[in-house]
Amino acid sequence: MGDPKSQRKKYVTPRHPWQKERLEAERVLMEEYGIKNKRELWKMNSLRKRFTHQVKSMIADESEQAQLEKQRLIDKLYRLGLIEAPSVDIDRVLNIQLKDILERRLQTLVYRKNLARSIDQARQFIVHGHIYLGNKKVTSPSHITTREEEAGLRFSPDSPFSQPDHPEISKETKPVATKGEEAA
Repeated sequence: MGDPKSQRKKYVTPRHPWQKERLEAERVLMEEYGIKNKRELWKMNSLRKRFTHQVKSMIADESEQAQLEKQRLIDKLYRLGLIEAPSVDIDRVLNIQLKDILERRLQTLVYRKNLARSIDQARQFIVHGHIYLGNKKVTSPSHITTREEEAGLRFSPDSPFSQPDHPEISKETKPVATKGEEAA
């Protein structure tokens, strides 16, 4: 069984290493989402495949336990932001694409919320500890962010980027002063 401290691989590599179409599609995704290496891409794809496999095994089963598991899976996917509503049909889960999961990565959300000028800068902010989700510092760019965590996405209070006059902060993200703050 192995040492309990050693982690096992969380992804599946492609069956054929040199498929031109797949390599080109992976290259485009890596550039668009600022992914460091293919391993990160394969982890996200394996997560999508796990959800798909769960759904396929549950679709035919009509028992009470299967209905409970279906609802739990749908609730989890809704919390992760991968489906639109918690009342969708279980078959809609099969339509989840790799891009949907990549859009929920912390790195992508930091960039989409204009906390960084580029996707690569978003990765650097996260790795260097400048980004908080709620009250915790998250240093993993591949963290799948839930809907609740997304509301608390901000710069660390002790980060120089949290200062409104920092030159690296874009104008869209600078906090607007209220009337009471302007008088002070």
